[in-house]
Amino acid sequence: MSLRFYDTATAQTRDFVPVKQGEVGLYYCGATVQGMPHVGHIRSAIAFDQLSRWLTASGYRVTTVRNVTDIDDKILARAQESEHDDALPPQLRGEQWWALAYRYELEFQRAYDTLGVRRPTYEPRATGHIPEMHSLIQLLIDRGHAYPANDESGDVYFDVRSWKGYGSLTRQNIDDMQSATDVEPEFVNRKRDPRDFALWKGWKEGEPETAAWPSPWGPGRPGWHLECSAMVTKYLGTEFDIHGGGLDLRFPHHENEMAQSQAAGHTFARYWMHNGMVTFEGEKMSKSIGNTVSPADMLELASPRVVRYYLGQAHYRSVLDYRPTSLQEAGAAVERIDGFLAKAAAREFPNGLGFVSPGAPEAFSAAMNDDLNVPQALAVLHDTVRAGNTALAAGDSEATRTAFVDVMTMTGILGLDDVQDPGKGPRSPEHKALDTLITSQLLQRTIARETKDWAQADAIRDALTSAGIVIEDTADGAAWTLKN
Repeated sequence: MSLRFYDTATAQTRDFVPVKQGEVGLYYCGATVQGMPHVGHIRSAIAFDQLSRWLTASGYRVTTVRNVTDIDDKILARAQESEHDDALPPQLRGEQWWALAYRYELEFQRAYDTLGVRRPTYEPRATGHIPEMHSLIQLLIDRGHAYPANDESGDVYFDVRSWKGYGSLTRQNIDDMQSATDVEPEFVNRKRDPRDFALWKGWKEGEPETAAWPSPWGPGRPGWHLECSAMVTKYLGTEFDIHGGGLDLRFPHHENEMAQSQAAGHTFARYWMHNGMVTFEGEKMSKSIGNTVSPADMLELASPRVVRYYLGQAHYRSVLDYRPTSLQEAGAAVERIDGFLAKAAAREFPNGLGFVSPGAPEAFSAAMNDDLNVPQALAVLHDTVRAGNTALAAGDSEATRTAFVDVMTMTGILGLDDVQDPGKGPRSPEHKALDTLITSQLLQRTIARETKDWAQADAIRDALTSAGIVIEDTADGAAWTLKN
């Protein structure tokens, strides 16, 4: 099956044809760094990390761009609120907006790294691309699609009615749309149409002077939508392959982004891909009703490998529903995978791993080619684990090795091998070394039992027990845990 993706702009699943043969330019929206990362941010990053990994595994040279929105109304408001927030430590009260943004940017990076999201080729910050934004605004003015406000405010707006394609991404009629919420109600008369959105926001009394840059229209800062258009064009060109982000960004962010870019004469993205939301027992997560769960909360309950598995297990376009048992279920799935890998490695690669992957199994590839169907790909992965355990039990070395290599290949593509477990997490270097040693002992115990050398088998078990290691004999072989 050829590689196919669902394109939001056409509402169709289309064959993937890149702009340049053998290369892919992928841009997906990163965070507005106003606060700690929430689970929706990380789910989106994992979805597009899986996409990037699969494109790379398919032979493409992938250039990935993920932006950082480090100047925004919400960031300025959060910094201002910090002056009177008694819940904050003293050193963070009255924090400068740029310091707050950088502090939270580091929190996002820590979460990405912990959960195995590969760093993009480029990760531009909005504040580093003001000249490119000025050029894009002037181009839109020159082409008749933008205008300075009719006062001395310094605002510049995109004229939505000047672009006949406005609303096409979300298939809306312009007259049915709400007003753009990027200007105070008392200043709406600055616009030709209430739906016109800000490309440049003039500096206002009371705002930090550090949050304003000189421009041909007066000091100010860029509008949110403009930032992405300017940055993606710089790094991927005026026509590129895939633009991604969360479903909640389709409108107004991506609608406005597409309109201003195409109005500037840019072909822009060939494919638009959007990942679904995360809910809590069927309800939208909301701080007001107390049903939110953060990546940090999940990492208190399970290892990064399990959290990565959970957040990446659903089809990227579907809703991912979190329940109190979700991480236990994901943990059981990861344990089955890791149990087979440990046993197979001890038996077939006792002197260390040395193999060359022939590529992903055909059924796995077909699933991933079908609009990144990760649930079906995981079904192939678990089928392979079961087949590998059967081969282990039968002493079929060739089939065990084949299953082991296939499982390692698939887990790598899904990003399960790049998580970072700090300290003594289940996949830490210390744990891996201990697992190798114990699994080797368990293999010797299995051989002793098969040859009816009960004394040797009992001696191995007793030695492990005295070291605080609990052995459990299961249908898939012996498993171990540390005694609590």
